[in-house]
Amino acid sequence: MFIEAFDKGQNIHTQEIKIILFSFLGLIFTGALLLSLPYAHNGELRFVDAVFTATSAVCVTGLIVKDTPVDFTSFGHVIILTLIQIGGLGYMTAVTFLAVMRNKKIGHRDRLILQESLNHPGVDGLVRFLKIVFSTILVIEFIGMVILTLRFWVDMPLDRAAWFGMFHAISAFNNAGFSLFSDNLMRYRGDTVINLTIPFLIILGGLGYLVLLELYHYHRGRVLRLSTHTKIVLIMSTVLIVLGMALLLSMEWNNPKSFGAMSLYDKILAAWFASVNYRTAGFNTIDLSTLSDSNLFFATFFMMTGGSPGGTAGGIKTTAVALALIGVWYTLRGSTNVHIFRRSLSPFQINKAYAFIFIASIYVVVSTILLSEVERLPFLRILFETTSAFGTVGVSTGDGGVLSYSALFSDWGKINIMILMLMGRVGVFAFTIVLVGKAAESRIKYAEGKVVI
Repeated sequence: MFIEAFDKGQNIHTQEIKIILFSFLGLIFTGALLLSLPYAHNGELRFVDAVFTATSAVCVTGLIVKDTPVDFTSFGHVIILTLIQIGGLGYMTAVTFLAVMRNKKIGHRDRLILQESLNHPGVDGLVRFLKIVFSTILVIEFIGMVILTLRFWVDMPLDRAAWFGMFHAISAFNNAGFSLFSDNLMRYRGDTVINLTIPFLIILGGLGYLVLLELYHYHRGRVLRLSTHTKIVLIMSTVLIVLGMALLLSMEWNNPKSFGAMSLYDKILAAWFASVNYRTAGFNTIDLSTLSDSNLFFATFFMMTGGSPGGTAGGIKTTAVALALIGVWYTLRGSTNVHIFRRSLSPFQINKAYAFIFIASIYVVVSTILLSEVERLPFLRILFETTSAFGTVGVSTGDGGVLSYSALFSDWGKINIMILMLMGRVGVFAFTIVLVGKAAESRIKYAEGKVVI
């Protein structure tokens, strides 16, 4: 009910979407220039690799072509973390929040941009919602930082543990997957604290701010009934995590290269951690290159789905996949009255979900085919990498060392991956509208044509 109270129809404002897209591009190139400074990196850093790193950080993906803890200095790490935090929230959202803190009046145009950036159902209550979002982010990241700091303190001095705790908490909540360990989190594969804290931060960031806020009001008794949107997000997120775990355990249980030698507890922890990261973030506690081809293939479906609207994750989104599945179910039953949780779903919503999936699939398939022809590398590995980029996930089968598979690509291939990451972060529908434009409304209505299917 909290979300439905604001739902007055989310209009697509092409100009505002363009502003958001160019703000991301501006932030990426600013970050790349800063990372290119001599005191931001160690050794040689080609500009294309600086842009790739900045894009991965701003689009909260986590694919890397340079070893983050080795190839970048402490200053470079601060830049990357800043890009992750701003990129996770959205540049225009961050700028608007600073304006609000300085008591500046937010005009209607700025509210429209903020609405698009946050995926908010309307312009009413946006400023108050923005303040709550920032407060929520700070609280969740601070709690995560404290827990991780205490855990890392066992292995390193307190000051270093605090920095590592803050970096990984922000990276996890924003679904970025960047790590200050060269092996990511593989050294903590059997650690309960790390394997619970990181995934829960990822899940909270991927649910979306609207859902987090509604759950808070529901817990305080201010909302008596959860909205249809929140119910779908919670159910889909749970189902996808459990299904991902089941597939991983069933396919890798006896694989000597991955799960075979683990204890039962470690297998469950590894499957849980990987399943959460499949859809939203690029952390890993196992070497994904050791997984079976069937597992890598099924993982692409989870990565394409991604997280939920209004959060830090990319992909098609859980709600779009849910609406498509519901639409298919009712179509097979021959019913036009589509509903769930005693609420009707409009045909436009269902068709939009179909469009999301179709357009996203075209982008990923075309990119995969082009990369396969140019790079001459295994098709499945490229499909896994392109899907990970589009879903702003960041998991990768690796280059044989500590870098992502993208490190093996040519400059053209890296640019392709960067475009996919940007597309996944801005949103497939928004990105496509910028390319093709929005159709003008027509008052002409034609007679219905009959087409046999």
